[in-house]
Amino acid sequence: MTSAIEPHKARRLYLLLRDQITSGRLPPGARLPGEPALAAEHGLARVTVRRALDLLAGEGLVRRRPGSGTFVQGPEGPRPVVGDLPNLLSGLIAMGRATGVRLLSFEYVAAPAGITEALLLEPGERVQRSVRVRLIDGQPFSYLTTHVPERVGLSYSEADLAATPLLELMERSGVTADRATQAIGATLAGPEVAQALDLEVGSALIDLTRVVFDPSGRGVEHLHALYRPDRYAFQMDLLRTGDAGERRWTPAAPRPVKSETRPRPAAHRRPTP
Repeated sequence: MTSAIEPHKARRLYLLLRDQITSGRLPPGARLPGEPALAAEHGLARVTVRRALDLLAGEGLVRRRPGSGTFVQGPEGPRPVVGDLPNLLSGLIAMGRATGVRLLSFEYVAAPAGITEALLLEPGERVQRSVRVRLIDGQPFSYLTTHVPERVGLSYSEADLAATPLLELMERSGVTADRATQAIGATLAGPEVAQALDLEVGSALIDLTRVVFDPSGRGVEHLHALYRPDRYAFQMDLLRTGDAGERRWTPAAPRPVKSETRPRPAAHRRPTP
């Protein structure tokens, strides 16, 4: 049926146009070709083109003006959160204070085998499990699943977690976050996560797993985080160090920046990854 939306083709056109916008080939204010022209150029039904444009509009990359056309959005779009890798733990509390949170679940459960191993728990030890969505400018950017040993989780309530960053709650209770291990990859959004993050099923996500330890080496938090890449990015400043022949890049303290009351420019004006 030629009038039916073809999701894969719509997403392909969306990604093509998105790349042209984020790379600057289509600058802010530029007018996109009309739906008939795009449909003819790419061999698509107009309803499929319309779906691709709707995706761009939903992301704040274009503005659709009835009777005038579709225009690349200017610099007033939503701004993303930028994670500073070298100052990981201190930045978590600051990010928590600068963003909103929606608590989806809060419960005490038996620790799954993988969590028991990662946190170095005793067999059968329980954990406090929570699922939260973080928001910037009222729009969701991360889906967070945390497991905390029950002995730590009992120090805060569901209401506390809905209002205060988890790491801050843990530190208030006397837990010291001494070090962390972290792995970053990529994955695709399943139905539950896609709905929570206002995305299409199968959308690309940044996939992060972090385990935090106290000075004694005991695990105090296991975090699995999924981020929208258009609303969250990681940043690291580097220095070139070492002697001739053994030069390498080494993490450095971030350069001073002008004071801001909001996060950095929007990801479609690409911050340093």
